Amino acid sequence: MSQVLTRIRTFDFAVNAFCQIADDALDMARASEHRWQRGSPLGPLDGIPISIKDNVAVAGMATRYGSRTTPTHPAQNDSPCVARLRDAGAICFGKTTLPEYAHKIVTDSPLTGVTRNPWRLDRTPGGSSGGAAAAVALGMAPVAIGTDGGGSIRIPAAFTGTFGFKPSFGRVPHAPRGPFALLSHVGPITRCAEDAARIMTVISHPDSRDWYALPFDHSDYEQGLRCQPLSGGIRVACSPTLGLQVDIEPGVHDAVMRVKEVFCKMGALVRRADPPGVARCNAVHATLWPACCSQLSSGMADGGALLDPSLQAYAQAGHDVSREALLGALVERGELGGAVNAFFEQHDILICPVYPCVAMPLAELPKGHTLFPHFTAWCNQLGLPAASVYAGMTDSGLPIGVQIVGARHADALVLWASHVFEQAFGRAPLPELVSRLDEAGPGGSSP
Repeated sequence: MSQVLTRIRTFDFAVNAFCQIADDALDMARASEHRWQRGSPLGPLDGIPISIKDNVAVAGMATRYGSRTTPTHPAQNDSPCVARLRDAGAICFGKTTLPEYAHKIVTDSPLTGVTRNPWRLDRTPGGSSGGAAAAVALGMAPVAIGTDGGGSIRIPAAFTGTFGFKPSFGRVPHAPRGPFALLSHVGPITRCAEDAARIMTVISHPDSRDWYALPFDHSDYEQGLRCQPLSGGIRVACSPTLGLQVDIEPGVHDAVMRVKEVFCKMGALVRRADPPGVARCNAVHATLWPACCSQLSSGMADGGALLDPSLQAYAQAGHDVSREALLGALVERGELGGAVNAFFEQHDILICPVYPCVAMPLAELPKGHTLFPHFTAWCNQLGLPAASVYAGMTDSGLPIGVQIVGARHADALVLWASHVFEQAFGRAPLPELVSRLDEAGPGGSSP
């Protein structure tokens, strides 16, 4: 734990990934050390430092959601995933930055300012779990818990060269769900799929506070990585654009093709196939997301006057969504889900982009930062498990992530496929910032 705190002192001034550190972090570490010395650890996570995104409650720490509208007093109760991590002995030691109420896919907020990409400080780490991904990329946390309502785990993982996993909807209990209840997923950002699988085994345990939670299936996701989950080989669909009229950078396309080739060499049956209805899922997302933002702001005494202007714009758009349009979007989502279920009867996994480009320059982000998660939001609408795996670097030295998607509830298969790909391809190197700031020491001058 002391090494993690030292790395935060060394690196965080450059990237702004953390907004709170627990006062008792070292005390929790000492308690874990004593358990190991007595030969009675609580489990394989005992003593592992884990950061928590600041829209997930940690008892004793404020839950600020990146917002000036939230109270500063500490939460009284842990969220379900934090409670399960504590049960396993993990040290939930700090809160990571996010855009206000996790409403966009870059990480800046009126409360905590701009979070930067450790690979290039003039670039965004993505969002909304940008602080979580930057922390893991720099070794300031071996594991981070993030949330994903439209791509908010997978996009930051892709932009930072880390591994991000969005489970099936309801696989990890989450409470309180708030206005984004129908879209919000909790999952890990780690250095590799194996670490994420170990975390998933713990945080997928049941909690009655989440009405949407799936029945507990007793899965040991880490053990599942060591088993061939399918007889007769894995059937892989490869879709460089998901059938969308969206331009993708050549480097992103090439990365998708690299992943395809790795699976081909492993003996998988790979074919080009676009899942049905992704464009329509995106249209549903474009209806539901503003409606969720509107629900959020309408519950505030001032109507959300202090909110980030981009969140206010979403909320205003949501005010104009009629009940008929909202119900129609939900009905269509169910119909689209049925079509995609049929697609996954013919394919075990899908490989596709996470985002059309790599991490964008902060100075070039459009006003309001209302970027659309073209390749990721459909998985939230349909509750599909999906991961971002590291798939190489651009010529300019930025990491590229590629998405592996599975059928509903096929979490173990997506983690297994991600793991076997990593075993064949390798993990991302550490950002150059690590060596530069390690030489400067804690609090060294900003590069």
